[in-house]
Amino acid sequence: MNPLTREWMAKAEADLLTARREYRARKLPNFDAACFHAQQAVEKYLKAYLQENGIPIPRTHSAIELVALISETDQTFIFTQTDANLLEGFAVQFRYPGMSVDKNDAVTALGAADRVCTFVRSKISD
Repeated sequence: MNPLTREWMAKAEADLLTARREYRARKLPNFDAACFHAQQAVEKYLKAYLQENGIPIPRTHSAIELVALISETDQTFIFTQTDANLLEGFAVQFRYPGMSVDKNDAVTALGAADRVCTFVRSKISD
């Protein structure tokens, strides 16, 4: 495996860990951060796939765009589209005043992230 792929994956795993930690926090859980880091984990896993397959990584935070790009060469990634759509708003939208998420949103975001990250991991280890 390409060393840069490993680095993308390590960063993604760190984001998953942070998302889970914020979700489980007993005092002052930050559900906005849990959702943000769930989205970040997916974004980084998708970029790890691109790196490993020699596909130029675009400068985007959009999981939707990354899934579309990957699907051009591996159509099985279309199965991650629903989860990518769900996570899209968590990249930026909830990081600023005016909108926030709750515990149910965090559960949904973590589930989506787990599904996509597990899928991408299986593709990279093929």
